[in-house]
Amino acid sequence: MNLKKPIKDYVFVMVQLLIFVVYFLPIQLITIELPEWLSHLGLFILWIGLLFGIVALLQLNNKLSPFPSPVAAGKLITNGAFRISRHPIYTALIFSGFGYAVYQSSVYKILIAVLLLILFYFKSRYEEGLLSKKFSEYQNYKKRTRRFIGFP
Repeated sequence: MNLKKPIKDYVFVMVQLLIFVVYFLPIQLITIELPEWLSHLGLFILWIGLLFGIVALLQLNNKLSPFPSPVAAGKLITNGAFRISRHPIYTALIFSGFGYAVYQSSVYKILIAVLLLILFYFKSRYEEGLLSKKFSEYQNYKKRTRRFIGFP
């Protein structure tokens, strides 16, 4: 069995890790004051993202991989969190990133969350090409389920 991943898999994971590290750097570009209710809404979005991500992680169980290439013994999951989003872990990270950024009133973190969204868009497109090759039913799943919540 060949366990070697394509170089593109490693590039996506390395860029993702870099964005995560940059997100948590204590940098304040612009200080903004948001109404308290908006700050609380950011915290709510963070928690929704975390809960959604935990459900998806539990569904994947031991089939979790940071790489976009499907795991060898993986099966296409289309229920639970995967019924709401084709990429629920990416969705959870995007929601959590934006939610925490709003809670912290951080323009810097909002910009980094936008970069994360862009990365996950391209990573998911690459991943979906691989999933379409592995699972014949993936195209039907793709037609009825959004990529991320709120994004086609």
